[in-house]
Amino acid sequence: MGCKVGSGVSLDSTISIDGIVRLGRGYAGGLVMADDRDKTAVVIPGSSTPDRAQERRATGMPWAVPFREKIPTILEPNGTTMFVAEPNMTDTAKAEANLLNLLIVDDERAIRDGCREVAQAIGFSTYIADNADHAYRVIETTGVDVALVDLRLPGTGGLEVLREIKRRRPETVVIVITGYATVQSAVLAMKNGAYDYVTKPFNLEELRLLLERVIGHLQLTSENRILREQIKSKEGFGSIVGRSPEMEKLYRIISKAAHSSHPVLILGESGTGKELVARSIHYSGPTRDQPFVPVDCGSLVPTLIESELFGHVKGAFTGANKSKDGLLAVAEGGTVFLDEVGELPVDLQAKLRRAIQEKEIRPVGGTKAIPINARILAATNRDLEQAVAQGNFRRDLYFRLNVLTLRIPPLSSRKQDIPLLVGHFLERMTRSTGVQRNVSDEALKLMLAYDWPGNVRELENSLERACALTSGPTIHAADLPTQIQNWCSQADAAAAAEHVKAAHGIVPIVELEKRAILGAIEQLHGDKLEAARLLGIGKTTLYRKLKEYGALE
Repeated sequence: MGCKVGSGVSLDSTISIDGIVRLGRGYAGGLVMADDRDKTAVVIPGSSTPDRAQERRATGMPWAVPFREKIPTILEPNGTTMFVAEPNMTDTAKAEANLLNLLIVDDERAIRDGCREVAQAIGFSTYIADNADHAYRVIETTGVDVALVDLRLPGTGGLEVLREIKRRRPETVVIVITGYATVQSAVLAMKNGAYDYVTKPFNLEELRLLLERVIGHLQLTSENRILREQIKSKEGFGSIVGRSPEMEKLYRIISKAAHSSHPVLILGESGTGKELVARSIHYSGPTRDQPFVPVDCGSLVPTLIESELFGHVKGAFTGANKSKDGLLAVAEGGTVFLDEVGELPVDLQAKLRRAIQEKEIRPVGGTKAIPINARILAATNRDLEQAVAQGNFRRDLYFRLNVLTLRIPPLSSRKQDIPLLVGHFLERMTRSTGVQRNVSDEALKLMLAYDWPGNVRELENSLERACALTSGPTIHAADLPTQIQNWCSQADAAAAAEHVKAAHGIVPIVELEKRAILGAIEQLHGDKLEAARLLGIGKTTLYRKLKEYGALE
């Protein structure tokens, strides 16, 4: 067997023993071994002769050592072995690749395995196909970001596979693998949409560098697409505001989810913008021109939910004077967004699960099933896993909806986005009222300190209220809702008390009085008269104290 040595490894000798070939020393202080029979190459740490490898195999010891010690390999059909030392992948490259899918299309198992090892080491999720038909099935069911395609495939040629991939998923980056280093084949592949090409035999360091370059290209392409969507339509990312790391990650996941047809479960606290995210997924994908149908499962009357979702025929129940199409049918070719899906009655959950699985519905009172073709997006602020454990949510429906999960961060975890959100909301109010307003530094400081349990919706409502109450163009701290002022006052008081306690071990009576008054009002949801009665002070005294604290509306 002829052996070629990859980058940085020198060939000492070639000794063939029972199919095992010693290629040379020079990696991790051990012996580099290759086996023709199972197409692997490994490092035997500390070994100096091939006999040690034979001994390990004869006694059943693992001679294919763990990946960290293993040399990624590509073995050619003619016996040529190309290998390089395992590269050190940067954390950044791995983090970017963790959200990317890579398809390897090659009829040679050794090529597929070698490419897969390099891709997985970077962080790609990998899929393999040994022929064109298999590749097309993967493309149809998976959002493939990168494809490595051999030009010499059995049956349908690699160029035809390249053209078909670009036709079905134009955004997929395709790298062609060719065993014929001709300018003509490379140019032809590039003309048909290939991003780049590699020529057999190639070392895996070359492939690693190429894939890392592709990651950068995809990241830039995704950012440009987001910017285009922001400019083109408010239905897309333009309605979601934020530049924090949490939101950047969210944008990347939305981009991937948008080009998939699987159900998506959107999780997040109330007011985080789950419907905005659902609209972004829809309007950023290939079905953007089809209907987007939101369904508020929490607000529908239980007796009418089934009729709303599945429709009904004439005479199905009292008042059904004519047939009505269900929302799942109305969204034909588009998206149905099931908001607060955790509020659905358990008996209806089984029917929804069947509709998603069988892609058909039966209207209330009807006898014929109607096929549906709508993507399902669902959202909830409930812990569905706990609901499943308690028997309040069907396990089978949970798994049907939870194919892709997207979690929206609460506003309290991305406070650096608050100034952007404030500017966004004020600009929108200026367009509707014609009055331009700004926020004082003191008011912005309060908003940055507040925890926003109601998230972005509470921030928007607070700004609308402040704009209605302020007498000038500037929103001051006193214009903000009482709960924000009180919360910040209590936080400051608690910090001051802790400071005093740490310094002297004593809390001043004035501070205790302030905390008692503000705490009582908060517990009574702002009922000042009841707070005064329970505290045993006059209402005049209470109002005077609140004025001193700067907590009086």
